[in-house]
Amino acid sequence: MKIAVAKEIEVGEHRVALIPDVVARLVKQGWEIWVESGAGEASCFPNAAYEAAGAKMISDTDYLWREADVLLKVGIPKEEEIHRLRAGSVLISFLNPLGKPELIQKLAEKQVTALSMELIPRTSRAQSMDALSSQAGVAGYKAVLIAAAALPKFFPMLTTAAGTIRPAKVFVIGAGVAGLQAIATARRLGAIVEAFDIRPAVKEEVQSLGAKFVDVALEEDTVAEGGYAKEVSERAKQRTQEAIAQHVKSADVVITTAQVPGRKAPILVTEEMVAQMQPGSVIVDLAADQGGNCAGTEAGKDVVRHGVTLIGPINLPASMPVHASQMYAKNISTLLEYLIKEGELNLDFADDIASSTCITHGGEIRNARVQEALNQMAVNA
Repeated sequence: MKIAVAKEIEVGEHRVALIPDVVARLVKQGWEIWVESGAGEASCFPNAAYEAAGAKMISDTDYLWREADVLLKVGIPKEEEIHRLRAGSVLISFLNPLGKPELIQKLAEKQVTALSMELIPRTSRAQSMDALSSQAGVAGYKAVLIAAAALPKFFPMLTTAAGTIRPAKVFVIGAGVAGLQAIATARRLGAIVEAFDIRPAVKEEVQSLGAKFVDVALEEDTVAEGGYAKEVSERAKQRTQEAIAQHVKSADVVITTAQVPGRKAPILVTEEMVAQMQPGSVIVDLAADQGGNCAGTEAGKDVVRHGVTLIGPINLPASMPVHASQMYAKNISTLLEYLIKEGELNLDFADDIASSTCITHGGEIRNARVQEALNQMAVNA
């Protein structure tokens, strides 16, 4: 079985699906690994490192995509890449299946077996494969560094000859993986941190990191399958905004992380809240590419409104490609080792990992939510 690592072509995507250390381990197990020439250069892994690990370097992109049995990627494939795949091959990558269901339909039409790294189940058994969480942790960490660089203040308390400087106040909205890493990083930098999440169960995790948890009683179920936050009613959104308004107003930095797969991100920080913040304050909106949690956020841009800098980063994990790739390679290689037995892909759909992750197989879309999204697109067309 030929397992190939493709070079990412999306602008700004610097990660790679496998790093040389992981390639060496897989080669020792008898696997044949192909790597597209230059695939690791943007993440500081040169061709020579892959060759030393035992990989076969392929310079012909069309050949690699056409002849590979299993094609590994990080970013969502473009249409021209999908056209290169042959029927019966396997694609494993981030695929954004709920956001781009039309792409999933094309994969099914090509008779490609596609496994989406976003859909790894959130179970202890699959934890080492959970790429969504590993990359979210990178984003949460980097978000705080971006905020610290943009804030015209120190983060920690400092005692100086000119007097004592008070620590910055950071408010994190959403205590998932990205939010928790943002809390931990802001605390390590010496900030006073508060955090809010609609899921009351995360309160202990927030407090264990040294942050204050902001409680809001919403009186409705706020937890979706897999432990993620679910979309709530308009009334609950309004109550959430009312509850966090004072915390946003008093914060030097606000970091927002609230996202709902396949849906527009909820607006949690309104224009009025931004206007009440102190000039020089910073908001880093990690939901920017889904419309943003903050009114006025522009994806991929830094804008200033009412004296507040709104930062809408896109694909933050790609800005830290060495360790982001290292973690992703661990995730995807663990999935490969789990699914491939004696040189053959073993898709047992009675198994929750295989069933959840595989979204196209044998020309069919296996995920009901993706099919629903396609049906809705057809209705709206």
